[in-house]
Amino acid sequence: MLIERVSVKPALVEDGVWPWTVPAVAEIAASGLRLTSSIVILVGANGSGKSTVLEAIAETYGIDVRGGHGGRKYASQVETSPLGDALVLERTGAGSRMVRQNAKGFYLRAETAFGMLSFMTGAGVSGYGDQLSWEVSHGESYLQAIAGRFDGPGLYLLDEAEGPLSFESTLQLLYRLQDLVADHAAQVIYATHSPLVAALPGAQILEMTDDGIAERTWADLESVNLWKSFLGRPDRFFDAG
Repeated sequence: MLIERVSVKPALVEDGVWPWTVPAVAEIAASGLRLTSSIVILVGANGSGKSTVLEAIAETYGIDVRGGHGGRKYASQVETSPLGDALVLERTGAGSRMVRQNAKGFYLRAETAFGMLSFMTGAGVSGYGDQLSWEVSHGESYLQAIAGRFDGPGLYLLDEAEGPLSFESTLQLLYRLQDLVADHAAQVIYATHSPLVAALPGAQILEMTDDGIAERTWADLESVNLWKSFLGRPDRFFDAG
């Protein structure tokens, strides 16, 4: 593990102002958040704070919020978010060595992936694939970067990275994440709606709700039970009666 706890500088919290009004963020500000696994899965409905927290972790750790690999000059022109300004990462010994130019890892976020991958492949940056991202499918451009850049120690942050991937390709991604934490000083924090992603063995699953943050088992997740119900009888979800 690289990060074992996330907390907030109290002096930078503004009551009644976003993002401090998001229950999950408010709980981190009040009590902090302890991470207990090398694989952490953030689940929750839209607007629950998953992406907000993940982006702030990237900012504090030192990976460009537009995405891509760490260990390069932090060059984002985007102003740091309020949570990113306030966040404190309590690191392990291995994590304490991964700062600034040594902030190794990767940030793959759905919102900025196309532009980031287009730039990286267009500039011929190594590890992003031999094919230009606009000449292959969206999913293939992801797989090129995963194959070339998901390797070695570091913090791997993923925001709904399974979006353009098929079931089989999502499994390839998950196997790669398993190998990372098994073979290297690596940690994965993954924000998702996917029961498939949440099923990663050994993962700490944190569900963000209107009440804050709760640790769950896979079987207890609402999304898991909804998918089970849907796959068992999809017709019931379209019954106008």
